[in-house]
Amino acid sequence: MGRCSAHPGRRHVATRAILAPEAEATEPSPAPGPSLLQWSLGCGKGMAAIMSSLGRVLPGSSILFLCDMQEKFRHVAYFPQIVSVAARMLKVAQLLEMPVVLTEQYPQGLGPTVPELGAEGLQPLSKTCFSMVPAARRELDARPQLHSVLLCGIEAQACILNTTLDLLDRGLQVHVVVDACSSRSQVDRLVALARMRQSGAFLSTSEGLILQLVGDAAHPKFKEIQKIIKEPSPDSGLIGLFQGQNPLFR
Repeated sequence: MGRCSAHPGRRHVATRAILAPEAEATEPSPAPGPSLLQWSLGCGKGMAAIMSSLGRVLPGSSILFLCDMQEKFRHVAYFPQIVSVAARMLKVAQLLEMPVVLTEQYPQGLGPTVPELGAEGLQPLSKTCFSMVPAARRELDARPQLHSVLLCGIEAQACILNTTLDLLDRGLQVHVVVDACSSRSQVDRLVALARMRQSGAFLSTSEGLILQLVGDAAHPKFKEIQKIIKEPSPDSGLIGLFQGQNPLFR
């Protein structure tokens, strides 16, 4: 706040001039205060930081990441529910013309993306790294306007966590879609969600993010999107993870 106040040193200079004008003439001139342009830019940066901390998402500056929802991961807890919610996110992203990145972890051994996701029109990026970012670097570099990444997939303690940290390192906001992320172990899932939150990621539900992206019931795509979210997202065991006595989320 101090940086945006009007030149704090000038009142004292004026006082010295009144009390001892002859001495003032021999003293070096005080360093000039910030110009109006510098002052405005400083305030603008502060406002940008405030807006960033709110976690706003807009279709034009957001991208959807779909991580490793493959055949050999069907044993992951709540896998059908996770894929169902991620499929909702994909449909909404396509309606809003948002870019989408789909990855597959070592597909030769872990199989292709499951058909229930509805991602047949996407070209998956193959990877072995426990992060989507190296495989998606070209896509990220080509979109300097990106501000937010919406992240779905598995597993929370592995590729989701490491992707989140890599994206935060790049200065991007990360919104982890909690009802579209899981792990084989629910302890791993719980601690990974808490860890990502501690690191600066936003934990959001799919419907919360979808309604932020649409923004207004007058949006030309709202009727189509309303049909997608008409039924609540399926239960994926989150109520037990987010109970009030859970010390990891205090």
